[in-house]
Amino acid sequence: MAAYPLVVDLARRACLVIGGGVVAERKVEGLLAADASVTVVSPTLTPALATLVRDARIRHVRRRYRRGDLAGFTLAFAATGDRRVAAAVAREGRRRGVWVNAADDPAHCDFFLPSVLRRGPLLVAVATGGASPALARAVREEIEQLLTPDYAALAEIVAGVRRELRARGRRADAESWARALGGDLRWLVGEGRRDEARTWLLERLGPSPRIEARRGFAGALRASRVSRSATALPGCSERWGGMGDHVGAPHVGESA
Repeated sequence: MAAYPLVVDLARRACLVIGGGVVAERKVEGLLAADASVTVVSPTLTPALATLVRDARIRHVRRRYRRGDLAGFTLAFAATGDRRVAAAVAREGRRRGVWVNAADDPAHCDFFLPSVLRRGPLLVAVATGGASPALARAVREEIEQLLTPDYAALAEIVAGVRRELRARGRRADAESWARALGGDLRWLVGEGRRDEARTWLLERLGPSPRIEARRGFAGALRASRVSRSATALPGCSERWGGMGDHVGAPHVGESA
């Protein structure tokens, strides 16, 4: 199956989970982590879900799924373990244009949930298109050994530097970022030296070579104009250290 990877902003969007068991609990946890607005339809709930209802973090409809339940929702998750329910939810979803995920039932899924590793704002997702969630989880666990918790701090520092560069009207190209993210940067972050890590990045993410060249050309033009002015005024040659003896370049409009 060909799949298109997608990261979705679900903040304050209405999402429906049908089912109240441990599988539904995992779906709810992931949705709450994304700041979604969650409703659970199920006659029973796990203790953890019941606590979320009691704390007013999710809404609970205490009954089984009924046709029409998907109205007004962005996404729906069928987590009852009943394929007939999953099929009914999928049919309603396609009729209403609501994307549906059915746990362990790829035939009734419009999207699949990857195995996810989070390090602060850094998110790594591994998916098999529903072929083998166990394999996706095993690969994610291997990656987890490589991406230590320090990557959360690194991601936050990089995000802050990127915002600062944009505020200054500066943009670094991909090659500059690749160079800046190497060297001692990760060691500095691992040692907790965040200010030094930030300085490291800013020093290596200056203007692009093209911008520097344009600035240098503009400076040369200004110098040539000063030179021409010096030759036009008596005594300026001595005052400017002989600059008046130089021949100025043809006048060109500045681009920088």
